[in-house]
Parts: sequence; structure tokens; C-alpha cells
Amino acid sequence: MKKTKIICTIGPASLSKETLEKLYEAGMNGARINTAYGDMDQYRLIVNNIREVAEIPVIVDIKGPEIRLRAKRKRIVKKGDIIEIGFKSEELSFNHDFYDKMDVGDEIYIDNGKIRMRIIEKTSGVLRLSVMNGGEIDNGKGVNIPNKQLSVPFLTEKDLKIIEFAKEYDIEYVALSFTRSRKDIENFKAESDGFKGAVIAKIENTEGLKNFEEILNSVECIMIARGDLGVEIELEKVPLIQKSIIKECNQKGKTVVTATEMLESMIYQPIPTRAEVSDVANAILDGTDAVMLSGETSIGKYPVESVLMMSRIAREAESATRSHVESEGFINVSDAISKAIQKICGNMPIDKVVSLTRSGYTARMIARFKISQPIIAVTPEKRVKKQLELVFGVYPVYIDYRGEKDRILAVAEKLRSMNLISEEDTVLFTAAFRTVLKHASNLIEIHNIKELINFKIT
Repeated sequence: MKKTKIICTIGPASLSKETLEKLYEAGMNGARINTAYGDMDQYRLIVNNIREVAEIPVIVDIKGPEIRLRAKRKRIVKKGDIIEIGFKSEELSFNHDFYDKMDVGDEIYIDNGKIRMRIIEKTSGVLRLSVMNGGEIDNGKGVNIPNKQLSVPFLTEKDLKIIEFAKEYDIEYVALSFTRSRKDIENFKAESDGFKGAVIAKIENTEGLKNFEEILNSVECIMIARGDLGVEIELEKVPLIQKSIIKECNQKGKTVVTATEMLESMIYQPIPTRAEVSDVANAILDGTDAVMLSGETSIGKYPVESVLMMSRIAREAESATRSHVESEGFINVSDAISKAIQKICGNMPIDKVVSLTRSGYTARMIARFKISQPIIAVTPEKRVKKQLELVFGVYPVYIDYRGEKDRILAVAEKLRSMNLISEEDTVLFTAAFRTVLKHASNLIEIHNIKELINFKIT
């Protein structure tokens, strides 16, 4: 069983139940909906199909302040071409109005910088641009404007509709594109009253990097969106930033996803480049919880092959994963318990770790140490069970143990009946005992399962 989790972006190439089943069997652990494309009917179809196929989380990626190109038709542009882009209903337009913020000489990048243009004239609400390097312009392509602070609203009218959709369908995660600060997260929470899922902050611009610490403390999960990040900042800085973000997330037990162009060549061909294989492996060695496929599974020719390849890379890299968590001062009881579990698992012949967890926090805190033993996270919350599907090394199980007098014995018997543990296993259990405080797993018990189940209290 691989420990690294794989998120697949679902689109025209993968939204049928038959293909989703194949993706799940190949190693998919989470399904992402990119709302830059498609419509509400398609989003409903994806959610319904996913939930018929597997108990995995759905991630709805809302665009927020992300700037996108609206094109009424595809077109090829060449170096030296002059094109006009407006802000209303022109043949080519932007989804946000930032006309007043732009100056002649400013550069605008399309599709992660594949097409670059320079403003040569502004007139009547339209920008005239000279193409610096050409390519294909298509509807929905991302737009980057480096070195500009644009007053773009965090949530659009479409975003607000998608938030209502997320609430209606009890979506497990919402990903916030171009998260700039804690204020963006607070604004989302104010607008999404009643949404019970978790928030993923996408780090993909200089403001997000500048305010990363406050963003990290405000969300459950971080996504390193390297495509836009590599356009907004110098490309050569992205690898070290990726390593730094992963390390900080591991340190605090926050789930971290590495995304964008991981197996990009597999959109068109059945095998990846050697550099792409190394990229995926290095993200896993750095400590990422999950790796994400975008175009590879949404529009690519080889969606299933992409997941199979990523699973193969993950299994190989996992044999060399090590903890990068530094020993710091006391944070809370669960933090102390997780540190003790790491030491015990390194010094005793423990077969499995079982965490009884209400919020998933303790399971994440244990997982950050990349211990060799499987971590079975047992939770009475179905939503938490799905959310933990994205955490490295964690196998989440739904068991409602809250009414049991001896919760550890009841969980052990249930896990044995599910063939997740055996009588011969030596298992470390951790749970919260005689406390209702948050982040307060305060108990460790180590048992031979046969002995535990046969033990009778007299």
C-alpha cells in the first residue's frame, strides 16, 4: 500500500464512472474539480460519479482573484502579432477589470508564461499588446501580471455560487486560488457560513509567500501551485521555496500538496520524462503528503497511465523518506504524544499504529514523522475520514466508537474483523482519555492483539 496520496483533476478525459473506477484502482486518493472550466451540471456529475465509485474526498478549486482569459474561439498568435484584449464582452477579454492599473510597457503572461505579451497602447478600456512569444490562446487560460498589486475581488459571483454548491454537496475541501493573506481566508469563511469542510490555501504569488506564516496558521492544508508561482516569481527560486513550504507544513502537522506539471508530458505521451520522474520523487522525499495531476487526468490522452506511473514512483521513493521535523518546544499534548510515538516506533517492533481521532489532528501529527509503520486513523466522523485520505501514510477508517466502554478493545476487534490488523500484530494505540479538550490525545497503549482480545477484566 503506497503512503503518498495522489489527487486527480477530473475533466472530460476522466469524468465517466468507468474511468474514475480505473483511476481509483490505479491509486487516486482525491478528486479535484477545477472550476475555471466546466459548469455546474458537470460539477454535479463529477461529485455524484466520484461518490458512487469510492469514499475519497472531493476538492473544489475556486478561482477567486485568479485572472483568466475569456476567448470566444481558439487562435494561434505569433511573435510580433498585435492583439487587443478588453474587459467586457470583446472577442478576447479578461475576467477581472484591472485596466486602470496597467501601464504601457507592462508585460502580461498567458498559460503559465507560455505566451508573453507587452502593452503598447491603452485606449477606450482595451489593451493593445505585442506578442513576444507565440502559442495557442484558448478560453480559460490563466493570466499572470508580475510585479503588479491589483485590487482584484477575492470572490467572484461564480465563486459564491460554487460555495453554495460545496455546502449543498457537503464537499470535503475547498481550495482557494491565489490566497494572499489571512484576510482572504477570513473573507471566505464569512461568505461560506455553513460550509463544514476544510480549506486548502493555494500558494502561487508573492503576496502568498510574504504572508505564508499567517496563512499556514489559518488553514488545514497548503497547496504549492508551482505553475503560477513560477511565473509570479523567478523560476529558479521555486524548488527551494517548495522545500521550505513542505518543511514548515510538516513541522506543524498541516497537510501539504505539491502540484502543477508533475507529469505534464503524459498529457500527450504514455511515459513521462526522466526529469518529471525525479520531480515527483523529490517532492515525496522532501515530505509532501500528496502529489497532484492536472491536465494529465482532466484532458490528457493517458489519465490512468499517469496515475499508475505516479503510484510506481511513489512506492519507490517512499522507501527512502525520512522525517524533517525539528525538535522544538512544547505545542500541545497531541504534539508531545506524536513525538513519543516516533521514538517508540523507532525502537520497538511495532507493526501498526492506530490513532483514535475525532478531528484527525493527532493522526496528522504522527504522520509528519514519516514512520515506517502504517498509521490507521479511526474516526467517528465520516467527513474527517475522507479528509485524512490526503495525509501521507494514513489509512483512515470510519468506526463510531463513542458509545463503547472500552474503546481500544472495541476498535481492535473491529479492525481485526476488517482484516486491517491480525492477532499476531503488536499495535500501538493512541487516543484521548478523560478529556474533551481539542488536540488532547493523551494516552498510549501497546498491545499484542491476540492478548488484548482474549484479556478479560475481572
